[in-house]
Amino acid sequence: MSDAVFDKVRSALAGAVSESSVAHGILVLVTEPANVSAIAQVLKEHLGFDLFLDVTAVDWPDREPRFDVVWHFYSTREFVRVRLKTRVPADDPTVDTLVPLYGSARYMERECHEMYGIVFRGNADLRPLLLYEGFVGHPLRKDYPKQQEQPLVPYRR
Repeated sequence: MSDAVFDKVRSALAGAVSESSVAHGILVLVTEPANVSAIAQVLKEHLGFDLFLDVTAVDWPDREPRFDVVWHFYSTREFVRVRLKTRVPADDPTVDTLVPLYGSARYMERECHEMYGIVFRGNADLRPLLLYEGFVGHPLRKDYPKQQEQPLVPYRR
């Protein structure tokens, strides 16, 4: 069943996807950052991937471009998942927001921005969600100094 759905997705997105494979029963698509919004729109509006599961990033500090930004979608009609990946450089880690398509992306993008520093162009609210205002750095980047102290309130002695 999922092979037929995967073939349909590959066919519909053939020109916009540079790589595709299946890993752990999930179709994995790799594309350029400029194609992400258009691919997500096709996935939702034409292929039935009506549920946006999450967005995250993977930090590859010794690779250029440094970050993989990864989105997961689910079809409640076909019961299959799709993973969409793109690569962005450390000096401009920017991709388009998916908020116009999936409202829940607003909060997931905030978390990804906070933890990795990925900027979601078009998301007007990238305030910290898990950390406090004024926190310096992005704690899930591999070069973040894990021993760094950032107290919210001054220590009392």
